[in-house]
Amino acid sequence: MFTSKFARVFALLIALSIAVVACASPTATPTPAPRPTQPPEPTALPAPTNTAVIVPPTPSVLSSATKAAGLRAALDRLLSEHVVLASSATGAALAGRAKDFEAAAAALDANSVDISKAIGSVYGDAAEKAFLPLWRKHIGFIVDYTTGLAAKDKTKSEKAVNDLLAYADDFGAFLNSANPNLPKAAVSDLVKTHIVTLKDVIDAQAAGDYTKAYTATRKAFAHMDLIANAFAGAIAKQFPDKFDGNADAGGSKLRSALTLTLSEHSFLVTVATAAAFGARDADFKAAAESLDGNSIDLSKAIGSVYGDAAEKAFLPLWRKHIGFVVDYTAGLAIKDKNKSDKAVSDLLAYADDFGAFLNSANPNLPKAAVSDLVKTHIVTLKDVIDAQAAGDYGKAYTALRKAYAHMAAIADPLSDAIAKQFPDKFK
Repeated sequence: MFTSKFARVFALLIALSIAVVACASPTATPTPAPRPTQPPEPTALPAPTNTAVIVPPTPSVLSSATKAAGLRAALDRLLSEHVVLASSATGAALAGRAKDFEAAAAALDANSVDISKAIGSVYGDAAEKAFLPLWRKHIGFIVDYTTGLAAKDKTKSEKAVNDLLAYADDFGAFLNSANPNLPKAAVSDLVKTHIVTLKDVIDAQAAGDYTKAYTATRKAFAHMDLIANAFAGAIAKQFPDKFDGNADAGGSKLRSALTLTLSEHSFLVTVATAAAFGARDADFKAAAESLDGNSIDLSKAIGSVYGDAAEKAFLPLWRKHIGFVVDYTAGLAIKDKNKSDKAVSDLLAYADDFGAFLNSANPNLPKAAVSDLVKTHIVTLKDVIDAQAAGDYGKAYTALRKAYAHMAAIADPLSDAIAKQFPDKFK
């Protein structure tokens, strides 16, 4: 039987879902601009306002599809995942959720192994073997800092901060020895900012300030693109035959931005559902607010390409699938199979609507292909939520990593389609 506190959490969850949809717009979704070949669909994204008659030829290789762009996006995914898993582990540790912490820590180490393999794919096995223990070292210092806060041992936590700052210099020297395009001081500064932003997350978690913790997590998350861009640019410069293109080109920036924003969506959904299942009211509310902040950021990214009307049309549609995820989670929580089954059906139907929506704005995004990608997003999220409902933390984090990785499969074709549609804007 569910506790009254648990019931209140899900009542709040449903109320917030309704509020999210309600705050999108008091009026109907904007109708797209008329198209000469067919009448506009009421839920379609407004067509771009580009009225130029002469369209320049699309480059043979889009700037979003170069090897340098792919390297930056891959590093974005891995490094941002490091942040979300580290913050999940410290949050669980400080709250005394032992099983949650153990599973998060295992997932964090798997991410470390993946980062080392990425290094090895460029610099070889010896570099991979040298990188992994060095990377793990700073995670150990983060553990020390968190432990010091938990035990109110100021000496221990202060030593951990000093160790982390010294580590940044060592890490800078290590990368500079492999790539002269990565100055030691510049790398050290980037890593120090990573340390400071992650420390802000942990401090807020220790203080029980969930709103501040999620705000800090989003800031720490965003910082990792600065590291990914620097690393990708330096590696592409060192190995131009292996990594064509410019990691800082317009299409590459777009690909990385979409990779990060969509991946963050996946993370914030799952921490919100985890908090809901755990009846952690304040944690859930802060996660849900951050999730909606991410939705707004994604809609602004769409608006930056297609205009204000598109931004206003996209936001309520995107929020709609989050509402269905809420319904599915609530159905599992109260063991209402009809409710959860209906939510799955609604989500699968939504995928088709979303595919039609994007295709209305960009013919380079086939409705069926987009629908399939969104359906996989739905299925991978469902796997996380199912594991959370079953209390299987190990399975939940494994599923989260899969769901997180899948978002790149959405970001890649989306960025390519936009770069192809607007070649002058995304060179």
